[in-house]
Order: sequence, then structure tokens, then C-alpha cells
Amino acid sequence: MTLNFNQDGLIPVITQDATSKEVLMLAFMNEEAYLQTLHTKQATYFSRSRQSLWVKGETSGNTQEVVSMYYDCDQDALLLQVIQQGASCHTGHRSCFYTPIISNDQSFDLNTLYDIVVDRKLHPIEGSYTNYLLHKGLDKILKKVGEETSEVIIASKNENNELIEETSDLLYHLTVLLVHKGIHIQTIIENLRKRHIKNDK
Repeated sequence: MTLNFNQDGLIPVITQDATSKEVLMLAFMNEEAYLQTLHTKQATYFSRSRQSLWVKGETSGNTQEVVSMYYDCDQDALLLQVIQQGASCHTGHRSCFYTPIISNDQSFDLNTLYDIVVDRKLHPIEGSYTNYLLHKGLDKILKKVGEETSEVIIASKNENNELIEETSDLLYHLTVLLVHKGIHIQTIIENLRKRHIKNDK
């Protein structure tokens, strides 16, 4: 198999979450980055601005463990499927593709919620409760997490609708806490995945 690198010696790489199949980022590799990725199973790219190799997460800790790698029909593009630790985007978002131009996507999960909270942190909105919590800081956030935890316990004795509402409140406030502490929700999900695999052995 021979890859078709472009005139600059580069090949575009689409990086995708191995579990959710979410597209995380687009980058480039030269032959050295490609071979290093094959050898280490850690996503390694070529920075066009710095003109050097960079191992994803080398400084941020947001590493990408390569699960699989594919080339396309013309052998001039690569697809990486990875286990992403933390955010893939330097802005703190899970994916670099977080700004819609056309979107009818109605999907919503904890990663979506995390990205919304990160966006509030980066682009505060007047009157936003999320911005209020982030501005007040850790003690206020922890107070709310404690309150919502108690309310989940109480709601468990009552109607299911109450439990749904209170659990939603708790997950929201836990997400705000994670954003405040700089821990990505996907890191928690990945930790749960590893526990599941370990316990199944």
C-alpha cells in the first residue's frame, strides 16, 4: 500500500471518536507523522504553522489513542478512529466542528451539554445561570451539586417525573463543575468504559 501525499508531502487526516463516531478534527500528517502514529498508536500530526510534528495531547493531556486507521479509495486521505481523552479542540470543545452553518441535528447528549457550558464560559451571556455559577466559583457550584444530590435522593421516593427532573438538574450542575475544574465529560465516560472492560475480564 502506497499513500498519495500531496505536493507538500502531506495527507489530510479526519479524526473520529471510535465509540460515538463523532468527527473530532481535521489535521495533516507527513510520512514521519504517519509512521510514528503506526508505531506508537498515539495520534501524531504535522503542524503546518510550526513545520514540525506534534503528538496530540503532548502538552494538554488530551491524547488520542488510535484504535483503527483507514485510507480512502484514492489513498490520499486518512481516517483515524481514536479514544479521545478530554477535548480535541484547543477551545475546550469536544470537537473542532461545533459551529453550525446548516444543521437540523436534534441529537443531545452529555457531550453536547458540556460543549454548551464551555461555550457559555468562553462567550458569556448576560443573565445566563451558567455564567452566574461559573462567576461565583467552586463553592457555589459545590453547594448546588450537594443540593441537587439531596433532591435526587428525595425524589427517588416520589413520582418518576420528579426523579427525572432532579437527575437532570444534578447532571447539569455536575457538568458545570467539570467545566470549572477543566475535566472533560468524555474523560469520565472513558473512565467508566475502562472500568466496564476491566470488570468484564
